[in-house]
Amino acid sequence: MNLYKRISLFCYPVVLLVLIIQSCGSVKQTSLPSLKKLPDSFNAVRTEAQSLNWEELFTQQELKALIDSALVNNLDLKSGLQRILMAGANLKLSRSQLLPALNLGLSAGVDRFGNYTMNGVGNYDTNFSERLSADQKIPNPTPDYFMGFRSSWEIDIWGKLSQRKQAAYNRYLASTKGLQWFKTQLICQVAELYYELIALEKRQEILQRNIKLQQKGLEIIEAQLVGGRATSLAVSQFRAQKLATEGKQFQIRQAIIRIENQINLIRGQYEGAVARDTSAMNKALPNQLYTGIPSSVLLSRPDIQEAELQLKATKADVSAARKAFFPSLNLNGYVGYNAFKLPLLFSPSSLAAGFLGGLSAPLLNRAALKNTYKLANSAQLSAFYNYQKKIIKGYQEVSAQLSAIENYKKAYQYKTREVKELSNAVANANDLYLAGYASYLEVIVAQASVLNAEMEQVDIKQASYTALIGLFRALGG
Repeated sequence: MNLYKRISLFCYPVVLLVLIIQSCGSVKQTSLPSLKKLPDSFNAVRTEAQSLNWEELFTQQELKALIDSALVNNLDLKSGLQRILMAGANLKLSRSQLLPALNLGLSAGVDRFGNYTMNGVGNYDTNFSERLSADQKIPNPTPDYFMGFRSSWEIDIWGKLSQRKQAAYNRYLASTKGLQWFKTQLICQVAELYYELIALEKRQEILQRNIKLQQKGLEIIEAQLVGGRATSLAVSQFRAQKLATEGKQFQIRQAIIRIENQINLIRGQYEGAVARDTSAMNKALPNQLYTGIPSSVLLSRPDIQEAELQLKATKADVSAARKAFFPSLNLNGYVGYNAFKLPLLFSPSSLAAGFLGGLSAPLLNRAALKNTYKLANSAQLSAFYNYQKKIIKGYQEVSAQLSAIENYKKAYQYKTREVKELSNAVANANDLYLAGYASYLEVIVAQASVLNAEMEQVDIKQASYTALIGLFRALGG
Protein backbone atom coordinates (compact mmCIF):
# COMPACT_ATOMS: atom_id res chain seq x y z
CA MET A 1 0.00 0.00 0.00
CA ASN A 2 2.83 2.40 0.81
CA LEU A 3 4.36 1.76 -2.60
CA TYR A 4 1.00 2.42 -4.23
CA LYS A 5 0.68 5.73 -2.43
CA ARG A 6 4.15 6.76 -3.46
CA ILE A 7 3.42 5.98 -7.12
CA SER A 8 0.15 7.90 -6.90
CA LEU A 9 1.85 10.92 -5.39
CA PHE A 10 4.37 10.84 -8.22
CA CYS A 11 1.75 10.41 -10.96
CA TYR A 12 -0.54 13.25 -9.92
CA PRO A 13 1.90 16.07 -10.84
CA VAL A 14 2.78 14.31 -14.10
CA VAL A 15 -0.87 13.93 -15.08
CA LEU A 16 -1.54 17.55 -14.15
CA LEU A 17 1.37 18.72 -16.30
CA VAL A 18 0.12 16.65 -19.27
CA LEU A 19 -3.35 18.15 -18.91
CA ILE A 20 -1.89 21.64 -18.86
CA ILE A 21 0.13 21.03 -22.02
CA GLN A 22 -2.88 19.53 -23.78
CA SER A 23 -5.02 22.50 -22.84
CA CYS A 24 -2.37 24.80 -24.28
CA GLY A 25 -2.60 22.98 -27.57
CA SER A 26 -6.26 23.95 -27.85
CA VAL A 27 -5.23 27.61 -28.35
CA LYS A 28 -4.59 27.70 -32.06
CA GLN A 29 -3.12 30.59 -34.00
CA THR A 30 -5.59 32.21 -36.38
CA SER A 31 -4.75 32.27 -40.08
CA LEU A 32 -4.62 35.51 -42.05
CA PRO A 33 -6.50 36.18 -45.31
CA SER A 34 -4.61 36.15 -48.59
CA LEU A 35 -3.25 39.37 -50.02
CA LYS A 36 -4.89 40.62 -53.20
CA LYS A 37 -2.69 40.14 -56.23
CA LEU A 38 -1.12 43.26 -57.65
CA PRO A 39 -1.75 44.16 -61.32
CA ASP A 40 1.19 43.60 -63.63
CA SER A 41 1.57 47.26 -64.62
CA PHE A 42 0.40 50.80 -64.02
CA ASN A 43 -2.31 52.09 -66.34
CA ALA A 44 -1.91 48.98 -68.52
CA VAL A 45 1.60 50.10 -69.55
CA ARG A 46 4.57 47.98 -68.55
CA THR A 47 7.64 50.18 -68.16
CA GLU A 48 11.25 49.78 -67.22
CA ALA A 49 12.06 49.96 -63.52
CA GLN A 50 14.22 52.86 -62.42
CA SER A 51 14.44 54.62 -59.08
CA LEU A 52 13.89 58.36 -58.71
CA ASN A 53 16.38 60.42 -56.75
CA TRP A 54 15.23 63.78 -55.46
CA GLU A 55 18.55 65.44 -56.30
CA GLU A 56 18.14 64.37 -59.93
CA LEU A 57 14.45 65.22 -60.06
CA PHE A 58 14.62 68.66 -58.43
CA THR A 59 17.46 70.38 -60.23
CA GLN A 60 16.98 73.97 -59.02
CA GLN A 61 19.86 74.90 -56.73
CA GLU A 62 17.61 77.05 -54.55
CA LEU A 63 15.24 74.12 -54.00
CA LYS A 64 18.11 71.74 -53.23
CA ALA A 65 19.43 74.14 -50.60
CA LEU A 66 15.98 74.37 -48.97
CA ILE A 67 15.60 70.58 -48.88
CA ASP A 68 19.10 70.12 -47.43
CA SER A 69 18.32 72.68 -44.74
CA ALA A 70 15.02 70.97 -43.89
CA LEU A 71 16.63 67.53 -43.63
CA VAL A 72 19.17 68.90 -41.16
CA ASN A 73 17.04 71.24 -39.04
CA ASN A 74 13.46 69.95 -39.14
CA LEU A 75 12.22 69.45 -35.58
CA ASP A 76 9.74 66.67 -36.44
CA LEU A 77 12.58 64.75 -38.08
CA LYS A 78 14.69 65.10 -34.95
CA SER A 79 11.75 63.86 -32.90
CA GLY A 80 11.50 60.86 -35.24
CA LEU A 81 15.15 60.05 -34.58
CA GLN A 82 14.36 59.90 -30.88
CA ARG A 83 11.55 57.43 -31.56
CA ILE A 84 14.07 55.19 -33.33
CA LEU A 85 16.32 55.37 -30.27
CA MET A 86 13.33 54.42 -28.11
CA ALA A 87 12.60 51.43 -30.34
CA GLY A 88 16.27 50.42 -30.15
CA ALA A 89 16.19 50.61 -26.35
CA ASN A 90 13.06 48.47 -26.31
CA LEU A 91 14.85 45.91 -28.49
CA LYS A 92 17.78 45.77 -26.07
CA LEU A 93 15.31 45.35 -23.22
CA SER A 94 13.68 42.36 -24.93
CA ARG A 95 17.09 40.80 -25.53
CA SER A 96 18.01 41.17 -21.86
CA GLN A 97 15.00 39.06 -20.89
CA LEU A 98 16.70 36.05 -22.49
CA LEU A 99 19.65 36.37 -20.09
CA PRO A 100 19.76 35.50 -16.40
CA ALA A 101 19.28 38.31 -13.93
CA LEU A 102 22.02 38.73 -11.33
CA ASN A 103 21.50 41.13 -8.43
CA LEU A 104 23.68 42.14 -5.52
CA GLY A 105 21.54 42.19 -2.40
CA LEU A 106 21.95 43.46 1.13
CA SER A 107 19.03 42.81 3.44
CA ALA A 108 18.19 42.75 7.13
CA GLY A 109 15.03 41.53 8.82
CA VAL A 110 13.66 40.12 12.04
CA ASP A 111 11.07 37.42 12.83
CA ARG A 112 9.36 36.73 16.13
CA PHE A 113 8.01 33.18 16.20
CA GLY A 114 5.16 32.14 18.47
CA ASN A 115 5.52 29.36 20.99
CA TYR A 116 3.18 27.16 19.02
CA THR A 117 4.73 27.61 15.60
CA MET A 118 7.04 25.13 13.93
CA ASN A 119 9.97 27.52 13.82
CA GLY A 120 9.33 28.69 17.35
CA VAL A 121 9.25 25.16 18.77
CA GLY A 122 12.20 24.06 16.63
CA ASN A 123 14.39 27.00 17.63
CA TYR A 124 13.47 26.60 21.29
CA ASP A 125 14.31 22.90 21.24
CA THR A 126 17.53 23.45 19.26
CA ASN A 127 18.90 25.87 21.81
CA PHE A 128 18.95 23.04 24.40
CA SER A 129 21.47 21.08 22.37
CA GLU A 130 24.80 20.66 24.17
CA ARG A 131 26.65 20.65 20.87
CA LEU A 132 25.80 24.31 20.12
CA SER A 133 28.28 27.03 20.91
CA ALA A 134 27.19 30.36 22.33
CA ASP A 135 27.30 31.95 18.85
CA GLN A 136 25.01 29.25 17.50
CA LYS A 137 22.20 29.91 19.97
CA ILE A 138 19.13 31.20 18.09
CA PRO A 139 17.74 34.41 19.60
CA ASN A 140 14.05 35.27 19.74
CA PRO A 141 13.16 37.52 17.97
CA THR A 142 15.40 36.10 15.26
CA PRO A 143 17.26 38.58 13.00
CA ASP A 144 18.06 37.63 9.42
CA TYR A 145 21.03 39.27 7.71
CA PHE A 146 22.08 38.59 4.12
CA MET A 147 24.63 40.02 1.72
CA GLY A 148 25.39 38.30 -1.54
CA PHE A 149 24.15 37.57 -5.03
CA ARG A 150 20.71 36.41 -6.14
CA SER A 151 19.96 35.17 -9.62
CA SER A 152 16.83 34.30 -11.55
CA TRP A 153 16.53 32.98 -15.08
CA GLU A 154 13.54 31.95 -17.14
CA ILE A 155 14.65 29.34 -19.65
CA ASP A 156 13.01 30.08 -23.01
CA ILE A 157 12.07 26.46 -23.70
CA TRP A 158 9.06 27.35 -25.88
CA GLY A 159 10.47 30.42 -27.61
CA LYS A 160 8.11 32.90 -25.93
CA LEU A 161 10.84 35.38 -25.06
CA SER A 162 12.44 34.96 -28.48
CA GLN A 163 9.15 35.90 -30.13
CA ARG A 164 8.94 39.02 -28.00
CA LYS A 165 12.45 39.91 -29.07
CA GLN A 166 11.49 39.32 -32.70
CA ALA A 167 8.48 41.62 -32.30
CA ALA A 168 10.68 44.35 -30.82
CA TYR A 169 13.21 43.90 -33.63
CA ASN A 170 10.54 44.27 -36.33
CA ARG A 171 9.16 47.37 -34.64
CA TYR A 172 12.66 48.82 -34.55
CA LEU A 173 13.04 48.21 -38.29
CA ALA A 174 9.55 49.64 -38.83
CA SER A 175 10.55 52.83 -37.02
CA THR A 176 13.53 53.27 -39.35
CA LYS A 177 11.27 52.80 -42.38
CA GLY A 178 8.82 55.27 -40.86
CA LEU A 179 11.60 57.84 -40.56
CA GLN A 180 12.64 57.19 -44.15
CA TRP A 181 9.04 57.70 -45.29
CA PHE A 182 8.85 60.91 -43.26
CA LYS A 183 11.96 62.19 -45.02
CA THR A 184 10.23 61.55 -48.35
CA GLN A 185 7.17 63.46 -47.13
CA LEU A 186 9.41 66.27 -45.92
CA ILE A 187 11.19 66.55 -49.27
CA CYS A 188 7.86 66.59 -51.11
CA GLN A 189 6.40 69.17 -48.77
CA VAL A 190 9.35 71.53 -49.29
CA ALA A 191 9.18 71.02 -53.07
CA GLU A 192 5.44 71.67 -53.20
CA LEU A 193 5.80 74.86 -51.17
CA TYR A 194 8.72 75.98 -53.32
CA TYR A 195 6.82 75.55 -56.58
CA GLU A 196 3.78 77.23 -55.03
CA LEU A 197 6.05 80.12 -54.07
CA ILE A 198 7.55 80.57 -57.52
CA ALA A 199 4.07 80.23 -59.01
CA LEU A 200 3.00 83.18 -56.84
CA GLU A 201 6.05 85.11 -58.01
CA LYS A 202 5.12 84.31 -61.60
CA ARG A 203 1.59 85.59 -60.98
CA GLN A 204 3.10 88.78 -59.62
CA GLU A 205 5.08 89.20 -62.83
CA ILE A 206 1.94 88.64 -64.90
CA LEU A 207 0.00 91.18 -62.83
CA GLN A 208 2.73 93.80 -63.14
CA ARG A 209 2.94 93.28 -66.90
CA ASN A 210 -0.83 93.56 -67.27
CA ILE A 211 -0.91 96.62 -65.03
CA LYS A 212 1.48 98.33 -67.42
CA LEU A 213 -0.69 97.24 -70.35
CA GLN A 214 -3.83 98.49 -68.65
CA GLN A 215 -2.09 101.75 -67.72
CA LYS A 216 -1.36 102.40 -71.38
CA GLY A 217 -4.97 101.66 -72.23
CA LEU A 218 -6.14 104.02 -69.49
CA GLU A 219 -3.87 106.79 -70.77
CA ILE A 220 -5.26 106.36 -74.28
CA ILE A 221 -8.88 106.47 -73.15
CA GLU A 222 -8.19 109.51 -70.94
CA ALA A 223 -6.64 111.30 -73.92
CA GLN A 224 -9.68 110.44 -76.01
CA LEU A 225 -11.93 111.79 -73.26
CA VAL A 226 -10.13 115.12 -73.49
CA GLY A 227 -10.58 115.05 -77.27
CA GLY A 228 -14.24 114.18 -76.97
CA ARG A 229 -13.88 110.74 -78.52
CA ALA A 230 -14.58 108.78 -75.32
CA THR A 231 -16.94 108.99 -72.40
CA SER A 232 -16.25 109.20 -68.67
CA LEU A 233 -17.92 105.77 -68.37
CA ALA A 234 -15.19 104.24 -70.50
CA VAL A 235 -12.51 105.94 -68.41
CA SER A 236 -14.10 104.60 -65.20
CA GLN A 237 -14.24 101.08 -66.63
CA PHE A 238 -10.56 101.14 -67.58
CA ARG A 239 -9.57 102.66 -64.25
CA ALA A 240 -11.64 100.10 -62.29
CA GLN A 241 -10.04 97.24 -64.22
CA LYS A 242 -6.56 98.57 -63.42
CA LEU A 243 -7.42 99.02 -59.72
CA ALA A 244 -8.74 95.46 -59.51
CA THR A 245 -5.53 94.13 -61.00
CA GLU A 246 -3.39 96.23 -58.67
CA GLY A 247 -5.39 95.00 -55.66
CA LYS A 248 -4.65 91.38 -56.49
CA GLN A 249 -0.95 92.08 -55.93
CA PHE A 250 -1.46 92.48 -52.21
CA GLN A 251 -3.32 89.19 -51.94
CA ILE A 252 -0.42 87.47 -53.66
CA ARG A 253 2.11 89.23 -51.42
CA GLN A 254 0.31 87.91 -48.33
CA ALA A 255 0.24 84.42 -49.83
CA ILE A 256 4.01 84.68 -50.43
CA ILE A 257 4.57 85.61 -46.77
CA ARG A 258 2.44 82.64 -45.70
CA ILE A 259 4.44 80.20 -47.85
CA GLU A 260 7.77 81.62 -46.68
CA ASN A 261 6.70 81.17 -43.07
CA GLN A 262 5.72 77.56 -43.73
CA ILE A 263 9.09 76.85 -45.35
CA ASN A 264 10.93 78.47 -42.42
CA LEU A 265 8.88 76.41 -39.97
CA ILE A 266 9.91 73.24 -41.79
CA ARG A 267 13.52 74.43 -41.64
CA GLY A 268 13.21 74.94 -37.89
CA GLN A 269 13.78 78.70 -37.85
CA TYR A 270 11.74 81.80 -37.07
CA GLU A 271 12.48 83.72 -40.25
CA GLY A 272 14.84 83.88 -43.17
CA ALA A 273 14.96 84.75 -46.84
CA VAL A 274 13.77 82.02 -49.19
CA ALA A 275 15.70 82.16 -52.45
CA ARG A 276 13.75 81.13 -55.58
CA ASP A 277 14.02 81.12 -59.32
CA THR A 278 10.82 81.54 -61.36
CA SER A 279 12.44 80.22 -64.54
CA ALA A 280 11.28 76.73 -63.54
CA MET A 281 7.73 77.75 -64.49
CA ASN A 282 8.85 78.04 -68.10
CA LYS A 283 10.66 74.69 -68.25
CA ALA A 284 9.17 71.44 -69.46
CA LEU A 285 8.77 68.42 -67.22
CA PRO A 286 10.86 65.28 -67.91
CA ASN A 287 9.66 63.56 -71.06
CA GLN A 288 9.56 60.09 -69.55
CA LEU A 289 9.33 58.77 -66.02
CA TYR A 290 10.21 55.17 -65.36
CA THR A 291 7.94 53.59 -62.79
CA GLY A 292 8.55 49.85 -62.99
CA ILE A 293 5.99 47.17 -62.27
CA PRO A 294 3.96 47.34 -59.03
CA SER A 295 5.50 44.29 -57.39
CA SER A 296 9.01 45.73 -57.67
CA VAL A 297 8.15 49.34 -56.86
CA LEU A 298 5.28 49.50 -54.41
CA LEU A 299 6.67 46.86 -52.08
CA SER A 300 9.83 48.93 -51.71
CA ARG A 301 7.94 52.02 -50.52
CA PRO A 302 9.06 52.84 -46.96
CA ASP A 303 5.50 53.17 -45.65
CA ILE A 304 4.50 49.81 -47.12
CA GLN A 305 7.65 48.19 -45.75
CA GLU A 306 6.85 49.78 -42.38
CA ALA A 307 3.33 48.28 -42.49
CA GLU A 308 4.80 44.88 -43.44
CA LEU A 309 7.23 44.99 -40.52
CA GLN A 310 4.42 46.00 -38.17
CA LEU A 311 2.48 42.97 -39.43
CA LYS A 312 5.46 40.72 -38.71
CA ALA A 313 5.72 42.24 -35.23
CA THR A 314 2.07 41.47 -34.49
CA LYS A 315 2.55 37.90 -35.72
CA ALA A 316 5.38 37.51 -33.21
CA ASP A 317 3.12 39.01 -30.54
CA VAL A 318 0.45 36.40 -31.30
CA SER A 319 3.01 33.59 -31.10
CA ALA A 320 4.35 34.91 -27.78
CA ALA A 321 0.81 35.28 -26.38
CA ARG A 322 0.02 31.70 -27.41
CA LYS A 323 3.18 30.33 -25.83
CA ALA A 324 2.39 32.14 -22.58
CA PHE A 325 -0.10 29.31 -21.89
CA PHE A 326 2.74 26.79 -21.68
CA PRO A 327 4.62 26.10 -18.43
CA SER A 328 7.68 28.21 -17.82
CA LEU A 329 10.94 26.86 -16.46
CA ASN A 330 12.55 29.15 -13.88
CA LEU A 331 15.93 28.74 -12.22
CA ASN A 332 16.69 30.65 -9.05
CA GLY A 333 19.87 30.66 -6.99
CA TYR A 334 21.76 32.65 -4.42
CA VAL A 335 25.19 32.72 -2.84
CA GLY A 336 26.38 34.98 -0.06
CA TYR A 337 26.71 35.52 3.66
CA ASN A 338 23.65 34.74 5.78
CA ALA A 339 23.48 34.89 9.60
CA PHE A 340 21.11 35.66 12.44
CA LYS A 341 23.72 37.69 14.29
CA LEU A 342 25.31 40.71 12.64
CA PRO A 343 28.85 40.17 14.04
CA LEU A 344 28.79 36.67 12.50
CA LEU A 345 27.66 37.80 9.04
CA PHE A 346 31.11 37.82 7.44
CA SER A 347 32.32 34.67 9.14
CA PRO A 348 33.42 31.91 6.74
CA SER A 349 30.89 29.67 8.44
CA SER A 350 28.09 32.06 7.37
CA LEU A 351 28.71 31.48 3.68
CA ALA A 352 25.51 29.99 2.20
CA ALA A 353 24.20 29.03 -1.23
CA GLY A 354 20.99 27.73 -2.69
CA PHE A 355 19.44 26.67 -5.99
CA LEU A 356 15.86 26.08 -7.04
CA GLY A 357 14.45 25.06 -10.40
CA GLY A 358 10.82 24.52 -11.22
CA LEU A 359 8.02 24.54 -13.74
CA SER A 360 5.05 26.86 -13.33
CA ALA A 361 1.92 26.95 -15.46
CA PRO A 362 -0.98 29.41 -15.42
CA LEU A 363 -4.26 28.09 -14.01
CA LEU A 364 -6.37 30.81 -12.41
CA ASN A 365 -5.08 33.56 -14.74
CA ARG A 366 -5.87 31.73 -17.99
CA ALA A 367 -8.76 34.14 -18.68
CA ALA A 368 -6.36 37.07 -18.70
CA LEU A 369 -4.00 35.17 -21.02
CA LYS A 370 -6.88 34.33 -23.35
CA ASN A 371 -7.88 37.98 -23.57
CA THR A 372 -4.27 38.95 -24.21
CA TYR A 373 -4.18 36.36 -26.98
CA LYS A 374 -7.40 37.72 -28.49
CA LEU A 375 -6.03 41.25 -28.39
CA ALA A 376 -2.85 40.10 -30.15
CA ASN A 377 -4.89 38.37 -32.86
CA SER A 378 -7.05 41.46 -33.39
CA ALA A 379 -3.93 43.62 -33.63
CA GLN A 380 -2.50 41.18 -36.20
CA LEU A 381 -5.63 41.36 -38.37
CA SER A 382 -5.68 45.15 -38.08
CA ALA A 383 -2.02 45.29 -39.19
CA PHE A 384 -2.81 42.96 -42.10
CA TYR A 385 -5.69 45.12 -43.35
CA ASN A 386 -3.55 48.24 -42.95
CA TYR A 387 -0.81 46.58 -45.01
CA GLN A 388 -3.28 45.62 -47.75
CA LYS A 389 -4.77 49.12 -47.75
CA LYS A 390 -1.37 50.77 -48.14
CA ILE A 391 -0.56 48.58 -51.15
CA ILE A 392 -3.87 49.41 -52.86
CA LYS A 393 -3.52 53.09 -52.00
CA GLY A 394 0.06 53.15 -53.31
CA TYR A 395 -0.98 51.58 -56.59
CA GLN A 396 -3.77 54.11 -57.05
CA GLU A 397 -1.47 57.01 -56.19
CA VAL A 398 1.09 56.02 -58.82
CA SER A 399 -1.60 55.49 -61.44
CA ALA A 400 -3.28 58.81 -60.63
CA GLN A 401 -0.05 60.81 -60.75
CA LEU A 402 1.04 59.24 -64.04
CA SER A 403 -2.28 60.22 -65.57
CA ALA A 404 -2.11 63.68 -64.03
CA ILE A 405 1.35 64.39 -65.46
CA GLU A 406 0.24 63.40 -68.95
CA ASN A 407 -3.05 65.30 -68.79
CA TYR A 408 -1.54 68.47 -67.33
CA LYS A 409 1.16 68.38 -69.98
CA LYS A 410 -1.47 68.40 -72.73
CA ALA A 411 -3.57 71.00 -70.91
CA TYR A 412 -0.52 73.28 -70.64
CA GLN A 413 0.12 73.00 -74.36
CA TYR A 414 -3.44 74.05 -75.16
CA LYS A 415 -3.38 76.84 -72.58
CA THR A 416 -0.12 78.17 -74.06
CA ARG A 417 -1.75 78.39 -77.46
CA GLU A 418 -4.76 80.09 -75.88
CA VAL A 419 -2.56 82.72 -74.22
CA LYS A 420 -0.84 83.41 -77.53
CA GLU A 421 -4.17 83.89 -79.30
CA LEU A 422 -5.54 86.13 -76.56
CA SER A 423 -2.35 88.24 -76.58
CA ASN A 424 -2.87 88.77 -80.30
CA ALA A 425 -6.50 89.58 -79.58
CA VAL A 426 -5.49 92.35 -77.15
CA ALA A 427 -3.22 93.92 -79.74
CA ASN A 428 -5.93 93.67 -82.40
CA ALA A 429 -8.56 95.07 -80.02
CA ASN A 430 -6.41 98.11 -79.31
CA ASP A 431 -5.80 98.73 -83.03
CA LEU A 432 -9.48 98.27 -83.88
CA TYR A 433 -10.53 100.56 -81.03
CA LEU A 434 -8.18 103.30 -82.21
CA ALA A 435 -9.53 102.84 -85.73
CA GLY A 436 -13.09 103.02 -84.48
CA TYR A 437 -14.03 99.44 -85.33
CA ALA A 438 -14.23 98.11 -81.75
CA SER A 439 -15.73 99.38 -78.51
CA TYR A 440 -13.80 100.00 -75.31
CA LEU A 441 -15.65 97.06 -73.73
CA GLU A 442 -14.06 94.71 -76.24
CA VAL A 443 -10.65 96.03 -75.24
CA ILE A 444 -11.43 95.50 -71.54
CA VAL A 445 -12.71 91.98 -72.18
CA ALA A 446 -9.64 91.12 -74.23
CA GLN A 447 -7.28 92.38 -71.51
CA ALA A 448 -9.17 90.50 -68.79
CA SER A 449 -9.19 87.32 -70.85
CA VAL A 450 -5.45 87.27 -71.42
CA LEU A 451 -4.83 87.99 -67.72
CA ASN A 452 -7.05 85.09 -66.67
CA ALA A 453 -5.51 82.77 -69.25
CA GLU A 454 -1.96 83.57 -68.11
CA MET A 455 -2.97 82.96 -64.50
CA GLU A 456 -4.54 79.63 -65.46
CA GLN A 457 -1.39 78.74 -67.36
CA VAL A 458 0.63 79.21 -64.17
CA ASP A 459 -1.94 77.13 -62.27
CA ILE A 460 -1.56 74.26 -64.74
CA LYS A 461 2.24 74.36 -64.58
CA GLN A 462 2.11 74.36 -60.78
CA ALA A 463 -0.32 71.42 -60.90
CA SER A 464 2.14 69.62 -63.22
CA TYR A 465 4.94 70.02 -60.70
CA THR A 466 2.59 68.91 -57.92
CA ALA A 467 1.79 65.75 -59.92
CA LEU A 468 5.51 65.14 -60.47
CA ILE A 469 6.16 65.52 -56.75
CA GLY A 470 3.20 63.24 -56.07
CA LEU A 471 4.70 60.57 -58.33
CA PHE A 472 8.02 60.89 -56.52
CA ARG A 473 6.15 60.42 -53.23
CA ALA A 474 4.04 57.55 -54.56
CA LEU A 475 7.17 55.69 -55.69
CA GLY A 476 8.63 55.99 -52.21
CA GLY A 477 11.21 58.72 -52.81
